[in-house]
Amino acid sequence: MGILNITEDSFFDGGRYISETAVLKRVEQMLEEGTTIIDLGAVSTKPNAIKVDENQEFTSIQKHLRLILSHFPEAHISIDTFRAAVADMAIQEGAALINDVSGGADLNMFEVVGKHQAPYILTHNNRNQPLTTQELTSNMLSFFGNNIEILLSKGVKDIIIDLGFGFGKTTEQNYYLIHHLETFLILNFPIVVGISRKSMIQKILKTSPAESLTGTITLNTVALQRGASILRVHDVKQCAEIIKLTNVLYSL
Repeated sequence: MGILNITEDSFFDGGRYISETAVLKRVEQMLEEGTTIIDLGAVSTKPNAIKVDENQEFTSIQKHLRLILSHFPEAHISIDTFRAAVADMAIQEGAALINDVSGGADLNMFEVVGKHQAPYILTHNNRNQPLTTQELTSNMLSFFGNNIEILLSKGVKDIIIDLGFGFGKTTEQNYYLIHHLETFLILNFPIVVGISRKSMIQKILKTSPAESLTGTITLNTVALQRGASILRVHDVKQCAEIIKLTNVLYSL
């Protein structure tokens, strides 16, 4: 899953993909490098990010989704949004997947994806309820179990779970979750891992986002070994290569 941020406020690539030419060039590059899904987002989720209202997000997502699909109709576009109205529009415009980092904070979100029977990424977002590491796993399993049951009752069949690295979790907890990723395979749904160039890497290696590629590749390799099905990344080529090599190893 290749990240495409159409905002000036993203922690790593903010402002790079604002013009239509830059967006299309980036989409073409990611498809050539082996991305399966392009994750389109118009709102930064970094701490203290600039607020983007619903109308702004709606307009930006609609414009760029139409642009991308008009040039690359074969592309599978995921929409990174926590707003049900944006998700509803995007699915009607041809989006293949909704990536909701809020974990269903918008009470209409489950209804929308259920109405369209759209694939949905359910994220554990713990920003408002700090947990100890000992409490974390049981809390997450309960969260996923309860919300998966609701989604299934709404008619959503294609559910992907995201452990929410960086969302209300300490650095120690983020590494704990990678180490114990296999625990969540009990849920019997694919797991997406989004750790690309995040602060959990920078804090250990004392680097900036721009210097965090090696750390990203290392942790993504471990995540694949622990059972991850999808990697959400800025660096498509490098991560496509580690997927290819890991698949070869596990086929022997």
